[in-house]
Amino acid sequence: MTKRVLIAGFKHETNTFSLLPTDLDAYRARCLYYGDEIAPVFEGTNSEIAGFMDVAKQKAWQIVPSVVADASPSGRVTREAFNHVCGRIVEDATAGGGVDAILLQLHGAMVAEHTTDGEGTLLHALRAAVGPQVPIGVTLDLHGNITDDMARYADVIVSYRTYPHIDQHEIAAECAQLIGRTMDGEIRPVCFVRRPPMLTGLDHGRTTAPGPMLEALAKAKALMAEPGVHSVSIMAGFSPADMPDAGPSVVFVGDADLEGRRQKVDRIVDFIWETRAVSTVELCTTKVAIETARARGKLGAPVVIADFADNPGGGGYGDSTNLLQALVDSGLEAVVFGTLYDPESAQACHEGGIGAELRLKLGGKVDPKFGPPVEIEGKVTAVSDGSFLLEGPMQRGVPINMGPSAAFRSGGLTVVIGSRRYQNYDRMFFLSLDIDPNAQAVVAVKSAQHFRAAYQAMASEVIVVDDGNGITSEDLSVRGYTDLRRPIYPLDLE
Repeated sequence: MTKRVLIAGFKHETNTFSLLPTDLDAYRARCLYYGDEIAPVFEGTNSEIAGFMDVAKQKAWQIVPSVVADASPSGRVTREAFNHVCGRIVEDATAGGGVDAILLQLHGAMVAEHTTDGEGTLLHALRAAVGPQVPIGVTLDLHGNITDDMARYADVIVSYRTYPHIDQHEIAAECAQLIGRTMDGEIRPVCFVRRPPMLTGLDHGRTTAPGPMLEALAKAKALMAEPGVHSVSIMAGFSPADMPDAGPSVVFVGDADLEGRRQKVDRIVDFIWETRAVSTVELCTTKVAIETARARGKLGAPVVIADFADNPGGGGYGDSTNLLQALVDSGLEAVVFGTLYDPESAQACHEGGIGAELRLKLGGKVDPKFGPPVEIEGKVTAVSDGSFLLEGPMQRGVPINMGPSAAFRSGGLTVVIGSRRYQNYDRMFFLSLDIDPNAQAVVAVKSAQHFRAAYQAMASEVIVVDDGNGITSEDLSVRGYTDLRRPIYPLDLE
């Protein structure tokens, strides 16, 4: 008998310190697809949904496509948005006689207006609707904050093992294969999670240089080689989400003989604690970044500058202006900067058209404490509706829509302006506006780590800036946690 398998996605990385609520419009602005809309968008892409679908086709399962919802990192998910997406998944899971299994693309760091554990609340509702016998498989970003409820109500949890995240399809296929084995009665997996008293650690999950994340992944791989162990996920956590279980953790999926396994997982947790202060990236000031760019940037081998403190991929507004102002003041040539979130300026560029000479006030509009708008005169060099397909390696083939977008040149600086918030982790954020980043002397991006997927290979040097001008800054002292468990490193413990 053909097995019916529901496929759905409900993602959000919630920065609870953001002023921007995550409502249904926020999902519509980035990714909100239903039913038969899903397959044409994701087939052939490097995404979890494609990974689920490919395994389902290989095994001749009947796919029940539900909803795929993903909003840019921002503030708490509204109750209305949560109930809408959660309700649709539960409804589809119970319609037509129900399903034999469920595959979910989640993030792991969702906080909603009514719950600090978005994923756990969703999984609880699903489990209550379908009962204990229907296996549920979940993929997670390695920056998830894993709760006991998430482990309790899911049968299989598998997280990314790369940062930048280039293994989404692979991880989803692994999860789907385990759920297939569960449906066939070959395995009966159970999950549990262990976490140290830490808010930050594991070098933020970086896998682009030797460090604690790669060492922890190697320990997980060794444990997975043992009989009865199906998956071990190393989670770096997401500190801007104010919720009790924020921080690094280890998720185990295996057979029911758990006592010995718990001890081995706890050894990995001990390693995470012992390496808590290790970092492979030196954060610097904007001043140092400009000096480095002046000394070493050259055409065809650019210095790449990443704005860590205002990373839209972690909930940053994408419109802080400290780095932008410094680039304007520097007088450097062959500099590109993107993507700046500024719908007002993007609209002005569209109204003026290509070639229009304008005076704009760029950025600094969401929260002026992170820098006032930069007053700048220049020329519109390109406009776009903001739609393009990512070239990869991250999320290859996935559609993006920045909304009305423009390239604006002032002296030797060209700024990419978008109407929606995105971190820049793909060359198409520049190429879609006729800018070749490889040909520049300086490439500045709003991103913390994902930019390396596209720009590391071309860079003569990479500089990561954090001078406190944004809500994704590593300076935790500016955050007023209220729901986080305490005491915890580094706020209370050394």
